[in-house]
Amino acid sequence: MVVVAAAVAWEAGKPLVMEEVEVAPPQRHEVRIKIHFTSLCHTDVCFWEAKGKPKHPLSSFTSFSVLRYFSGFSVVESVGEGVTDLQPGDHVLPIFTGECGDCPHCHSEESNMCDLLRINTDRGGMIHDGQSRFSTKGKPIHHFLGTSTFSEYTVVHSGQVVKINPDAPLDKVCIVSCGLSTGLGATLNVAKPKRGQSVAIFGLGAVGLAAAEGARIAGAGRIIGVDLNPNRFEEGTKKFGVTEFVNPRDHDKPVQQVITEMTDGGVDRSVECTGSVQAMIQAFECVHEGWGVAVLVGVPRQDDAFKTHPMNFLNERTLKGSFFGNYKPKTDIPGVVEKYMNKELDLEKFITHTVPFSEINKAFDYMSKGDCIRCIINMGA
Repeated sequence: MVVVAAAVAWEAGKPLVMEEVEVAPPQRHEVRIKIHFTSLCHTDVCFWEAKGKPKHPLSSFTSFSVLRYFSGFSVVESVGEGVTDLQPGDHVLPIFTGECGDCPHCHSEESNMCDLLRINTDRGGMIHDGQSRFSTKGKPIHHFLGTSTFSEYTVVHSGQVVKINPDAPLDKVCIVSCGLSTGLGATLNVAKPKRGQSVAIFGLGAVGLAAAEGARIAGAGRIIGVDLNPNRFEEGTKKFGVTEFVNPRDHDKPVQQVITEMTDGGVDRSVECTGSVQAMIQAFECVHEGWGVAVLVGVPRQDDAFKTHPMNFLNERTLKGSFFGNYKPKTDIPGVVEKYMNKELDLEKFITHTVPFSEINKAFDYMSKGDCIRCIINMGA
């Protein structure tokens, strides 16, 4: 048992509280890791703000004694029984989803949705025994998405721990384990634009900008950013290769019609990163008939329904979904880190703020106000 500092969400929408927390040793197929840097994304803010009846299909907490967030950069401190691919001292990224290596999804080249370790917001304990490895003053604290990186130490299933290049800078690569890979992979692995093709990105938050980065890396000729916030365009054009910007509020016709007209029939690819079902429909209907591919990334509200005319499919438009950028965590994420190490991928431009662990609530303020893309939390400061 180790005693560490942790930031705990005791109540929805209330500031996290720094607590002295006991972290139990890892059990079978688990590792205990020391968190050096973590980050915060908009999804985490959505869960933190959840009140009453969930508006989001993933928001299903019944209590809020939760150690939050699901990505970070860490070093393995100890391993439990049955862990053979990790050892103390390894540099790792904990991931909110996993790769058990044994289920049909893990054996398939076409899926990354592991049966055992797929994202599960209802699970407040560990898979092995359903129990939490965190407690304070004799009271258990729930895990969040199996990672819980708002703690100096955490316990994670080994299938959700990715060993990476030890030379990778700790304070940069922590953002790879969440939204950056989600957006980047949605473009590179699912939309797969060809060099010179046009790509429309719906939503220029962190995930959308990562999708734009994927379009840039793929060599897209036109990258059209679609967002309701005109301030997002300057960020997108200066750093992420967005070539044009469309604000739906500036037009008196549906934005899919606007994009179709400006691209002579529609874009070759589109990636939706907002969670708005209206934007999902727009992203699908703005791709070119015959070969256009639309990829949905954002998570809609629970009661949303996607509605479009069947002729949009019969005219050979393709609609796809994407989960975590179609990356298998243990197999593929080390390669994303190597893209950064080889200067093919720029992570620094995603990082707009850094705060010490003691001021973690500032990170929530920045994200809630839309003032940052990614805020790094320095656990040692």
